Amino acid sequence: MMWDGGWGGMGWMWVFWILVVLGTTLLVVVLVKLAGPGGTGRGGPVPPGTGPGRAREILEERYARGEISTEEFRERLRTLEESGR
Repeated sequence: MMWDGGWGGMGWMWVFWILVVLGTTLLVVVLVKLAGPGGTGRGGPVPPGTGPGRAREILEERYARGEISTEEFRERLRTLEESGR
């Protein structure tokens, strides 16, 4: 028996297209959020507690606890200062 184009087939087509529209909308929203200022950290403000100032603090804390030697501290500090330029 052949399908005569009744509402049975059309109902499933509507569901399919609604899912396509919802999926496309979700994809666009995710891409916009990732590309925005808070998404990947590129092009946006630096979150509090990060950046070169915090890196130096961590380095000083590790040196104070004796986790790294004086030579290693100076080398890493020099690297931080060079990358901050």
